Amino acid sequence: MQANENVAVVMVPFPAQGHLNQLLHLSRLISSYNIPVHYVATATHSRQAKLRIQGWDPLSTESQLIHFHDFPTPDFQSPPPNPLSSVKFPSHLQPSFNAALLLREPVAAVLSELSPSAKRVVVIYDSIIPSVIQDVASIPNGEAYSFQSVSTFCISSYYWEMVGKPLGMDDDIDKEIPSGGILTTMTSEMMELLMSQSEYRKYSSGTLFNTCRAIEAPFLDVLAKVNDKQWAIGPFNPVELCKNATKQRYNYFDWLDNQASNTVIYVSFGTTTTLTNEQIHAIAVGLENSGQKFIWVLRDADKGDIFVGDTRVCQLPEGYEERIKLKGQGFILRGWAPQLEILAHVSTGGFMSHCGWNSCMESMSMGVPIAAWPMHSDQPHNALLVTKILKMGVVVKDWAHWDELVDSLKIEKAVKELMASKEGEELRKRAMELGTAIKRSMAEGGDTQREFDGFIAHICR
Repeated sequence: MQANENVAVVMVPFPAQGHLNQLLHLSRLISSYNIPVHYVATATHSRQAKLRIQGWDPLSTESQLIHFHDFPTPDFQSPPPNPLSSVKFPSHLQPSFNAALLLREPVAAVLSELSPSAKRVVVIYDSIIPSVIQDVASIPNGEAYSFQSVSTFCISSYYWEMVGKPLGMDDDIDKEIPSGGILTTMTSEMMELLMSQSEYRKYSSGTLFNTCRAIEAPFLDVLAKVNDKQWAIGPFNPVELCKNATKQRYNYFDWLDNQASNTVIYVSFGTTTTLTNEQIHAIAVGLENSGQKFIWVLRDADKGDIFVGDTRVCQLPEGYEERIKLKGQGFILRGWAPQLEILAHVSTGGFMSHCGWNSCMESMSMGVPIAAWPMHSDQPHNALLVTKILKMGVVVKDWAHWDELVDSLKIEKAVKELMASKEGEELRKRAMELGTAIKRSMAEGGDTQREFDGFIAHICR
């Protein structure tokens, strides 16, 4: 496949797993249009993104059009994750987040290198760090597009007072949207970083969303009133997985293969969540007492550099791991797991999740209902979207009680409701219908495919 040399795309991700992952998936989708993509990050974060990619073949033809520009990792000192922190936002990663702003010079160098030989240099950057791409303004053939890594429901809720609520929005749902108490979802240090970037948002020529009208049509309509140009081109993750994508066969897939359809709940709280030993104990008891089959990814939050230093080993009740294996009830996974492939497995019938947008999109596109347990940032909004608006999930932890321990009885009840009740069957049916609608939107003539074609036509004009 010969590359389209008229346009070069430069991808600039934010250095957290969900952000790195989304823009690497987007790189693959754009490269499938014969357009070379240049993924600009520190060497550490490029390595992290490539190590954890799943669902597609890194050796495929379009993947050869993705060029990684690995820059030295800035010197920063990140403390270990703190499970006793009053706010679940990963404040230990703040030094890494701040260091990402030092990528401005490397990004400018890539733009200058590509500009002479391309008709147009298109920068797609994470909306959290627009200052990093500000030099696009000095490139005569350069233009930039902001990528929003969160749901349009979350973003649009900040505009309702100005442009009006979406049609059909229930007042009761509106009352549950987190407001005012932003420090319950985020730290003051992260808020300072976001505020420091405000003046650089002027460099954006349009906005990209990892969503589609099948999921968020009313909220996209709200944002269309405030955005001159926007494209809903998600999900970025594959909805049909490449069978040759996984380099190694994990032993728990053999166990999954032997379980009945829709009988296993997958439990994972993402790469930025750290839980106390008391909360881990409650989850363990709740899962076991539910009597349901489960796969639980029990790991601490990512460090600023996942490749160095020791990682905390989360403690379980004595004899727990051996007992659930002996009963055949489940698996405990201590490291990173190929989430997309687990969600796609026919035996997986539910997902207990922190409701990060990456996880929500993967679960929705695979037709798997969610037991929602938000931890920080946009996650309370996403949990509300999943449970009250899309009606494909149950609440494990209500955000009104964000700072409270979730006891084992509440966890047991949520698991049973999702996996072993008539209500759970309805949620599963709704999730499957939504997954089908998402796949339809990505097929030829579907909403997402039309929007993606439209975006490619726009940058190749």
